[in-house]
Amino acid sequence: MAHLFIFGLGYTAKRIAARARSLGWEVSATGSDGDLDFANETAVTRRLDSATHVLSSVPPERESGADPVLHAYGHALDRQWLGYLSSTGVYGDTKGAWVDESAPTGAGRRSARADCDAAWLDRNARVFRLPGIYGPDRSAFDRIRAGKAHRIDLPGQVFSRVHVDDIASGVMVALTSDGPAGAYNLGDDLPTSQNAVIEYACQLLGVEPPPLQSVEEAGLSPMARGFYAENRRVANGKAKRVLGWQPLYPTYREGLASLA
Repeated sequence: MAHLFIFGLGYTAKRIAARARSLGWEVSATGSDGDLDFANETAVTRRLDSATHVLSSVPPERESGADPVLHAYGHALDRQWLGYLSSTGVYGDTKGAWVDESAPTGAGRRSARADCDAAWLDRNARVFRLPGIYGPDRSAFDRIRAGKAHRIDLPGQVFSRVHVDDIASGVMVALTSDGPAGAYNLGDDLPTSQNAVIEYACQLLGVEPPPLQSVEEAGLSPMARGFYAENRRVANGKAKRVLGWQPLYPTYREGLASLA
């Protein structure tokens, strides 16, 4: 029986685990909602011995930038199918231009993530580069209701996004097929501005959108400012062509409508 071991059972990985279990797979996982303690090397290694597939959603260590999974358990990852949830932030700012998996990485603010991305590729993993993730309890609707939604006056600023269930379907296609190792962008078909997403969500809720503000007026956190400092469109053609993946929510409109 197929056995999927997940390092870091977070928001996205939980959806992947649920799909794997629905197919009859055994699933083991670390994380606050997992059944294993990451630091318990004996228990983790024993479970890894029986795993056929390993997926990591663990981010780089804050101080060193190293990959915690490869650092602690790289020696036990020599025969399984390997997958890693990365970020399209590895591409940095492209001033709105399209990027695909052949684009250089490591020049943006996510340098540690780019290093970990490269380390997993060196291990012949399937590396899934993810843009802004949204889904149930994590969408523009939640920010609007909490009074935390912003419309920022940055003409031409766009980014890509992906519904969490489309990530799960893309990873599962790779898990269950003979798709080759390498990087795959899992994003929707319509990169657009954050303003357009907020405006459409407000329309669905029947409320007025927040006022247009400058970055300074919005009082954004350093992390949010970093987000708005990068501008890119992420192409998803490789995942469609090589893996046969098709997003259920090809644009933010379908995705938000499903959550309304």
